[in-house]
Amino acid sequence: MTTTMDRPPAKASGGPPAARRRTTGGTVRHTRRTRVLVLVGLALFTLYSLAPVWWLLVAATKSQRDLYTTNGLWFSEFHFWDNLKDLFTYQDGIFLRWMWNTLFYGFAGTIGMTLVCVACGYGLAMYEFRGRGVLMACIIGSFLVPGALLTIPSFLLYTDLRLIDTPWAIIVPGFFNAFSVYLAKVYAEGAIPPELLEAARIDGAGEYRIFFQIGARLMSTGAATIFVLGFVGAWNNFFGPLVYLRSSEKWTVMLGLYSWLKVKVDSSVDLTGLVVVGSIVSLIPMVILMLSMQRYWRSGVTMGSLK
Repeated sequence: MTTTMDRPPAKASGGPPAARRRTTGGTVRHTRRTRVLVLVGLALFTLYSLAPVWWLLVAATKSQRDLYTTNGLWFSEFHFWDNLKDLFTYQDGIFLRWMWNTLFYGFAGTIGMTLVCVACGYGLAMYEFRGRGVLMACIIGSFLVPGALLTIPSFLLYTDLRLIDTPWAIIVPGFFNAFSVYLAKVYAEGAIPPELLEAARIDGAGEYRIFFQIGARLMSTGAATIFVLGFVGAWNNFFGPLVYLRSSEKWTVMLGLYSWLKVKVDSSVDLTGLVVVGSIVSLIPMVILMLSMQRYWRSGVTMGSLK
């Protein structure tokens, strides 16, 4: 959408240059100063985003001694393969166990959360029933409750249910996410035409069949977004495993790396090098997930452009 602005034409010479100028084709042409400011802003944002990753990549290739004595932003002697071997053999290879636990908790909890939230959002968007407005107000209001406030009630509840120090204490709470329900409702309102559902009912289709064969398919892009956001949250979840899990064999990779980092404080052993390499390895599943889910977003954008 272009913006119409009433302003006198810029003088041919003299006076300050206009921030934007309209061409004969109706498009807005930005001045050199605006383009430079945008490019500088993008460069600063890129530097802010990639600098920690660059430091992590460089640090993962260094030995424990070079990690503290050499330039943090440039390479030294290459010890990446030795660091990787130490990572997977330390404490009988418990890092692999932590990675598997994180994948299992993340996929199980996020798949359940996606099914629950997509179904709830579809129901709230497509069905008229008494109390729907109040229910939506409660869902939106739950955004305001900090998750830390629910720790003690959740801990007491899981203790009564004997879920403490079990994987279910991490997986089951991941099924429910108020923001994802709201996101699914908004997406369903825009992606599913009510006339299509009415036509399916006239043809004799049941509500479950309409949901799984029509509603869920039209919401695939929204469901993919909910899944990715939920998996990223589950992967980076630190507070939940710290409170609900006791045995180190059941920890997630985030909690395990934190325990290795804490060793330096409690004793003379320094495992910072393993923590750095472990952080690099723990990024690989997230990168694979992002690359594999791109086609869902691309298809959603293409569908939106056709509309």
